[in-house]
Amino acid sequence: MSTVQSSPAFELSPSTGGHGLTLADSAARRLAKLGEAEGHPVMLRVAVDGGGCSGFQYRLELVEAADAEDIVIRADGQAAVVDPVSLPFLKGSEIAFVDDLSGAQFVVRNPNAASSCGCGVSFSI
Repeated sequence: MSTVQSSPAFELSPSTGGHGLTLADSAARRLAKLGEAEGHPVMLRVAVDGGGCSGFQYRLELVEAADAEDIVIRADGQAAVVDPVSLPFLKGSEIAFVDDLSGAQFVVRNPNAASSCGCGVSFSI
């Protein structure tokens, strides 16, 4: 019996540029803390879905592994993954973690968004 392991088709880091996706230091630090709390490394999956009050919405979730077709963005030993369908909507974006009066959350700073809703979860292009 043999096992086949697949690796992501693309792997990006801030130093290689690629599609300009970056994982901010704040997000990397938060992912490291979450991984310590879980007892194993975690990745942040960032996807764009249709819907939301502005046309598109971000879907953020913690995952243990990337899918074979995912693009992996690394910083400081931590990773975020993006599926190829979401990639064009996120070109040039920074994935960060903010902790302010409105709450603590991962955010996508997307230069492609022409407008967004008040909570920052949905946007239009």
